[in-house]
Amino acid sequence: MSKKINLPCSLPPKFTSPNSPSEHQAVLGSTVTLNCSAHLPWDPKEPQCDLALRWSKQGGPLFNMTLHSQNDSRWLLPSGTQLVVSSLLEVTLGASADFGLYSCTVRNVSAWFRLQEMRAAGHSAAVVAAIVLLLLLALTALLFSRCHLNVRLWYKNTYGEFEINDGKLYDAYISYVNTDSDRKFVNFILKPHLESKQGYKLHLDDSNILPGSEPSAELLMNVSRCRRLIVVLSLSYLEQDWCSNNLREGLWRLLELSKRPILITWEAQRQHMHPETARLLRENQHRFTVLSWGARSMTLSSAFWKELALVMPRKVAYRSPPMADPQTLLQDDRDPMLTLNPDYLDCRADPDCDPAGDLGVRLPVYKALTGRVPVLPGVAPQLPPTTEAKPFDIDVSDLGSRNYGARTDFYCLVTEEDV
Repeated sequence: MSKKINLPCSLPPKFTSPNSPSEHQAVLGSTVTLNCSAHLPWDPKEPQCDLALRWSKQGGPLFNMTLHSQNDSRWLLPSGTQLVVSSLLEVTLGASADFGLYSCTVRNVSAWFRLQEMRAAGHSAAVVAAIVLLLLLALTALLFSRCHLNVRLWYKNTYGEFEINDGKLYDAYISYVNTDSDRKFVNFILKPHLESKQGYKLHLDDSNILPGSEPSAELLMNVSRCRRLIVVLSLSYLEQDWCSNNLREGLWRLLELSKRPILITWEAQRQHMHPETARLLRENQHRFTVLSWGARSMTLSSAFWKELALVMPRKVAYRSPPMADPQTLLQDDRDPMLTLNPDYLDCRADPDCDPAGDLGVRLPVYKALTGRVPVLPGVAPQLPPTTEAKPFDIDVSDLGSRNYGARTDFYCLVTEEDV
């Protein structure tokens, strides 16, 4: 049996570059250089020794030589028995079809290169940034739609201006029609919430607030003493003759009485409202504050109460109860203008009492009851021979420096003769 002899030129090559299938990522439009090097056993005496190195793509030859350039080189190692074959292939990636699997083959043995397309980093970052920005904008819009009333209330209660020392006695004047449903809404829902929960002082009036003729002096006086004007604009309110005949004129009179009146409508009655009335309210939304009361308005966290709180005056929060003011000390939280028998405002006994108000002159404004001192039996009170007993006057020396528009204790507008 003869022994098989392996000639050097029949032995397989040994690739030094690449050692294994090589992965390359490149951007479209760039140029990539692929390096293929191999050690070939070689014998100069052997005539049939294959030294050619061939490139191919996807198993086929490279036809588009304008996009691919090849540079081959060979040199002999010092041992004299091996030859190094090297080839550089420059690939210009002008289209997506230039990416794929490349191979270099020598003596029927191949080494592989895989080119993959990579998106430009700038474009990817811009796309990601745009998506993140859109998500943030959507989240901000969602939070604003749900929490904008709370944010506005917080800003008002923190940085809003106080409406004090303006001469007003009440925070709001509420006008409504004297029917069962309207009266229950005002006295059992609106008034308890604004007075008990919010601490506002209200003036209720079931008389006409949208008169067909000129407003009365009493109406002007009552509205002028209130910081806000609230009208419960129900169907019963709108069905009155003086309101249904000329609602446009009535709305303009509201603007004369208040800068921005507050109109409360009922959601259940909106569909039964006259089209002309609905059109007038819609056209004048920028002049009025129109609030809608519905079934979801019963909770304290509803949008109705938040929107109403936004248009009401900012309340002053006291950490401790304020000191009693001599102006309201004897009034028992009543308005002296509406008191028919003002015993503590007896102006007839004092000829110097001026209904126009205190002009800074130190005069007795109202009298306190005479102090009664217990007297021991058999002992008469000793008085100076030239001094007559008279009631104690309250010191009102500081009234000249006060805001007289807010003081009402020196008025004497209602007497028995007027009644």
